[in-house]
Amino acid sequence: MLKKFLMAGAIVCFCSAIGFAQSKKKVLNDLVKTNAYLMRKWPDPAMKVISDKERTSNLWTRGVYYEGLMNLYRYTGDETYLQYAKDWAEGNNWSLRFGKESRHADPMCAGQTYLDLYELDPEPKKIADLKHAVDLMVYSEKSDDWNWIDALQMAMPVFAKFSIMDGKPEYSERMYEIYMYTKTQEGGGLYNTQEKLWWRDKDFVPPYKTPGGENCYWSRGNGWVVLALARVMEILPKTDPHYSEYENTFKEMMYALLPLQREDGFWNVSLTDPTHFGGPELSGTALFAYGMAWGINHGLLPEKTFKKPMKKAWKAMSTTCIHDDGMLGYVQSTGKEPKDGQPLSFAKPANFEDYGLGCFLLAGVEILKL
Repeated sequence: MLKKFLMAGAIVCFCSAIGFAQSKKKVLNDLVKTNAYLMRKWPDPAMKVISDKERTSNLWTRGVYYEGLMNLYRYTGDETYLQYAKDWAEGNNWSLRFGKESRHADPMCAGQTYLDLYELDPEPKKIADLKHAVDLMVYSEKSDDWNWIDALQMAMPVFAKFSIMDGKPEYSERMYEIYMYTKTQEGGGLYNTQEKLWWRDKDFVPPYKTPGGENCYWSRGNGWVVLALARVMEILPKTDPHYSEYENTFKEMMYALLPLQREDGFWNVSLTDPTHFGGPELSGTALFAYGMAWGINHGLLPEKTFKKPMKKAWKAMSTTCIHDDGMLGYVQSTGKEPKDGQPLSFAKPANFEDYGLGCFLLAGVEILKL
């Protein structure tokens, strides 16, 4: 009897191991497939991007993509991905889109990959413009630059990385001051301490309401904050005097997002109002899935609570959004609120496809680590 019991247990474990290996392979295949689509579409990664107007390819949307690609490179070790990132950075002369005198957060997103590439092969030119732009903000008293929450993801990891690389706490201290201005002062404070979610900018602070009478919390905007906090915590040591602020806010947000997940695994673009352009949307969902996986991997979120919704979100994206050629559907176009880029569909591409893929790669790699 005992022999049969042990044999049955061994079979169950063996089958579970096979299932795990197969699911892991499927996740990686999805990442490779969707990434290959964009690399085919942009054989020259430094080529200018033309939509409603012409833009250099060091814009923020491409910066988010390279965040995801560098994570995929670190996981797979595929040198093709690394070379693609190098060609993009070199093709843009390691520059910032609005120039090194600008304090705007969006161009600093490209700097996250410049810093990654610099660490692999340190050459001062790679981060010269970026450091100049960051220093302008560090050594000034102005703190209202990040007046929309997307800015936190675009710029905060850059400040954190300089703090560690240069061994200068003034970078992380200045980052904290500007972040706290956004959280507690901009528009009266963009973080709702009751609902544990962020208004995108002061235009959405009450009395603004959704058509259903709810507070308007944009999915992708809150996703940017989740990503910003996770990346900052990954860079800074736990001894940083403000680490607990980032950790507590991250955990508050993740618990607040749990009951807002749709039955199909997605989150609505308008988090608390399903009547406000409700339906599948990839970019916000991917960022929340990333946050759940990252939180589990780093011991901040309990696996028994967050693994199931994380898997549900990934299954929703992988079964609903991926075209045969690797294009991703249901990605909301650029904007600042639920109505932008609507209506969404499987067949409709976003006006910029790169950042949606970046979010998807970030989520997938973090899930693979789990």
